[in-house]
Amino acid sequence: MITPNNPERRTDSLLPDWLTRCAENAPPRLAVQCGQVRWDFAELNGQVGRLARQLAMAGVSAGSRVALLAANGLAYVACVHALTRLGAVLVPLNTRLSVAELRWQLEDVRAGLLISDAGMAERAREIDTALPRALLQTDSPAPDRAEVTLLTHEGNPYAEGEVSLRKLIDLDATQVIMYTSGTTGRPKGVLITYGMQWWNAVGSVLNLGHRSDDCWLACLPLFHIGGLSILMRSVIYGISVILLEKFDERAVNQAIRRESVTIISVVAVMLQRMLDALESEGGHASYPATLRCVLLGGGPAPRPLLEQCASLRIPVAQTYGLTESCSQAVTLAPADALRKPGSAGRPLLPVQLQILHEGRPVRVGEPGTIYLKGPTITPGYADRPAETAEAFQDGWFCTGDLGYLDADGYLYVLDRRSDLIISGGENVYPAEVESVLLAHPAVAEAGVCAQDDPRWGQVPIAFVKLHPGQHVASTILLEHARQHLAGYKVPRSITFVEELPRNSAGKLLRRELPGLIGKAGEKSM
Repeated sequence: MITPNNPERRTDSLLPDWLTRCAENAPPRLAVQCGQVRWDFAELNGQVGRLARQLAMAGVSAGSRVALLAANGLAYVACVHALTRLGAVLVPLNTRLSVAELRWQLEDVRAGLLISDAGMAERAREIDTALPRALLQTDSPAPDRAEVTLLTHEGNPYAEGEVSLRKLIDLDATQVIMYTSGTTGRPKGVLITYGMQWWNAVGSVLNLGHRSDDCWLACLPLFHIGGLSILMRSVIYGISVILLEKFDERAVNQAIRRESVTIISVVAVMLQRMLDALESEGGHASYPATLRCVLLGGGPAPRPLLEQCASLRIPVAQTYGLTESCSQAVTLAPADALRKPGSAGRPLLPVQLQILHEGRPVRVGEPGTIYLKGPTITPGYADRPAETAEAFQDGWFCTGDLGYLDADGYLYVLDRRSDLIISGGENVYPAEVESVLLAHPAVAEAGVCAQDDPRWGQVPIAFVKLHPGQHVASTILLEHARQHLAGYKVPRSITFVEELPRNSAGKLLRRELPGLIGKAGEKSM
């Protein structure tokens, strides 16, 4: 087995610790800001070193699997980098999961320690496993200062001792085991290596460009790959991160204006709420020219949203990726935003992409399953050799998503294969139907899923959330759909709801839509 002290160890996979190098090259540059507290790279580096030593005294060592149950905050940031210094593996837990779901993940991953922040301490106690627990506490000696300390769950501080911290990052080593959302069964722990983070960051910066004053606004949960990858890019590029504890459209808009944010990562529903908040300000409100890129992920973007952004000159770059690809795999270059609306773009430089149907390549414009390959793609699932083998075909990772390539090689994502509706032998892509419904001015959000039908096998049904103060009959929406869709794509019914089910990253959970029937609103048949 290769170890850091093994003289036969490969040296071409080792890089100097990214955060340490940032602290050496630009110590006074802002690394991360959360609320009023600002840490430059020197301060972040010091906080991480102290926390790493405390974690080592708590028994964390190379290869330890450490679960983290915490909200976005400085403690989360420090913990992520501290585990790197020890060669331990981070297991980020979704704070929205039930106690039973969290307990299952901890047992499945065989974590050696559960760390929580103060806000999640009670939830950590409720999990009630024999797993050792620890508490991350952020002390604020002044409104603009904070220190992260590791405490036992009884509140007794760990003593610091002499600990040898790692100075090199092994690109082949596992950094994170991140559980998927489990849309098609039990979640699986995706292996995320440092090399995946490195090559993803390289591919992204070659596509989006780099500026020394770049500042990335992080409002996605850090327990999702889209949020965690921002922290990694910060120390790889040496750029600043403005971290929000949770998504709030007005707080996001305010931060973009006040903090000279240049890049932000969101999903479509988040961006729509940001634009609605802008509109409520009146006039022709938009964002300052310092915002050079809005990365839009989480699935196909509704055409009306893209058109609205274009009219406001908001630089949207659609992306396509998943946990197994370490966030972005395909991203639309900013220069192509208006030329290729609706496209996720071309693969990042390290990524190979092909579209297959029943194992064979398809023609231009023909839909099929998206396959990915390259150094940004996961080596597999933790402790699941059978599922890992099933996910790959001749070295290509099967995403389970459907899409097609145009004549220029640009990817257009249609839907999850599991969400595809087959009605009378015809394919119905929910995202396409949702986009048409969203084009109606009264509709704020829309979700489409399949309903079993004795004649056609399946038919699409829709769930709609209206804008505040708007009222429209379902018959009007169905007629609107008929004007833009083939008959077999028109929803069989529309149910009006107050909220659509979404995960913590804002992605629509179509599998939960049928459970909304009969709960609220008018239904049209």
